Amino acid sequence: MEEVQFDFSFSFLYSPRPGTPASYIHDEIPHETKLKRLNELQLMNEAQGKAISHLMLGTKQRILIDGQSWKNPAEMAGKTDNNRVVDIKTDKSFINQFVDVTITEVTSKRLRGEII
Repeated sequence: MEEVQFDFSFSFLYSPRPGTPASYIHDEIPHETKLKRLNELQLMNEAQGKAISHLMLGTKQRILIDGQSWKNPAEMAGKTDNNRVVDIKTDKSFINQFVDVTITEVTSKRLRGEII
């Protein structure tokens, strides 16, 4: 995880799916161990994702405005090339358009930007 520097991955506990080859393998790892490992993995991944987000502060990013921001209905939201959501003050006429923005703020999993 540290070597690759994953940027916000989705991770879950393993659960065998009926009918797949893995469903026939005996699972010897205790549930508590799985939870501990998953928690460690997710904490590391979240820290890496936040660090990457903070490196984007002040940078110019090209985003695709895909709709209204769920954080603030008076704003629009779009995504960067690395799938970060960016909230910007603009109107609905920008939906489905690419715009260049400067990243002005980093929040937990979103960015704020201003159109250049």
